[in-house]
Formats: sequence, C-alpha cells, structure tokens
Amino acid sequence: MAESKKSVSELIVEYQPRLRSFIRQQVPNKEEAEDILQDVFYQLVKAAENTLNPIEQVSAWLYKVTKNTIINHGIKKREEPMPVYSNDESDEAVLQDFSEILFGRDATNRVPTPETEYLRSLVWTELETALAELPPEQREIFELTELEGIPMKEISETAGVSVNTLLSRKHYAVVHLRKRLVGLYEDILFA
Repeated sequence: MAESKKSVSELIVEYQPRLRSFIRQQVPNKEEAEDILQDVFYQLVKAAENTLNPIEQVSAWLYKVTKNTIINHGIKKREEPMPVYSNDESDEAVLQDFSEILFGRDATNRVPTPETEYLRSLVWTELETALAELPPEQREIFELTELEGIPMKEISETAGVSVNTLLSRKHYAVVHLRKRLVGLYEDILFA
C-alpha cells in the first residue's frame, strides 16, 4: 500500500514514534514536545481533509511540518508581551508620560525640567539605537506610522506593498523594540 493511500490513523501510528524522537532531539521539554507533535498531527488531519491538494510525499511533508512547527513554537515562546505594570497609574497615564518625555508635549505647557530633558535625550538615543538594529523595511514602516503619523493605507498605496505585509513588518519591529527597550521602560517607571 502506498503511503498516500494509508488512512490518517495508520500514518499517525506509523510516524508517531519517529516524529516524537525527532522533536525530542530539538525540544528538551517533554510537554512542549508533545504539544508540537499534536500540532503536527492536527495539521495532517486538516491536510488530509483537503481533497483538492493531497499530500504526495507524506514522510517529507510530515518532517517539514514538524520542523516548521518547532520553529514557530520557539518564536511564539520568545515573543513575550511587554510586562504590564500597575503602579497606581493607568496605561493611558503611562502613555501620556512617555509622550511628554519623547515629544515634549505637556498638557500644562510647562517648561521641561533638566531631568525631563535628560530622560528625553536618553529615550530618543535608545530608541534610535534599537531602530538601527532593525531591517530597513521594518524600521521604515515603524518610523512612517509611529513617528510621522502616516496612515498604513497611504503607505501601502505609495510603496505598492500590501497592508498585510506592512502590518507584519511593523509587528516584528514592535516585538524587537519591546524586547530591546523593556529595561529602559522599567527604569523610567520605577526609578
């Protein structure tokens, strides 16, 4: 019987030990490895249901999906959201404070203190350094939308790049900036 003619349950029984071993070589945590294995078999079931695009080389397909699932699992694990602190301040108050520091916008139109000027210089320096570490496409979309305030749709039309692609680029930029600036964020809030 050819591989592609076997039922999904037969394929699972056949490949489960090999895939489990393959995953465990790359993922030391047993529970994570089992989660990945379950994800792979879920994708197999979904692919088997798709009669328009049948799997030709089941073994190669399973190992490719397993490898990609391991990679994706590692990326998701590393992408931790920026910690949320509630130091009796709402998120809006924190954002307003950062806006005042970065852009000198103060609701009371006070003259900035030397401390505020120093913080502004420090934050801009760190932000510029973190932005310079990004690939050009990610840096550009972040700067255009966040620093220049240009709408995503307008950038898409001008650059000839889909909005989804631009959103993806911006997402990766934001993830990098969060990781890179979290220490500064904590220092400013809790100094």
